[in-house]
Amino acid sequence: MATIDFSVRTEPHVANLGDLGALHFVPEVFGDEFLDGYTKVQEAQAALGDETDLTKLEPGTLRGVYGSMRAFLGTLMTPESAEKFLRFEVIKGGKVVAHFRSRDEAEKHAGELTGAARVEDKSMRVPDRVLVELLEWVTELYGGADRPTGPSSGSSRASRRAGTRGKGSSPSKASTSTAGRSAR
Repeated sequence: MATIDFSVRTEPHVANLGDLGALHFVPEVFGDEFLDGYTKVQEAQAALGDETDLTKLEPGTLRGVYGSMRAFLGTLMTPESAEKFLRFEVIKGGKVVAHFRSRDEAEKHAGELTGAARVEDKSMRVPDRVLVELLEWVTELYGGADRPTGPSSGSSRASRRAGTRGKGSSPSKASTSTAGRSAR
């Protein structure tokens, strides 16, 4: 009788967002769950067409794309991280009466309540570039042909540095960066 052993991840993948904290992603996903969610992201992105100047797009279109990206990422997170990343609170009488991971669910619940209720988006705020990098990372992590084999913390590449490097030379090899100070 032939035997084969498979290695199944049991530890969550971690995306460290510096001061914002860490987001934990489930160790493994089923192909159809990943593909269904990713298909929704691609459909939303198709609404952008070939337009690269985001200022020319309708705000609702952009919101749809970002919302689908956030929802997709949230489905891949552990429940604790998803609660931080996607959180829409239903507020009535100044108190939080319920919270949901989608605005639609929160709005529906608020509409079912008697009296005035509103929905506040208390989701984790991340820069757009980080949102895009997270999407690329999880796509490679769960759907890519080159799946990482090491610890998940080693799977993510560093964020790009802002700005460009200067080409000036230092008057002294021992000098250090002095942002905010002028040269004498």
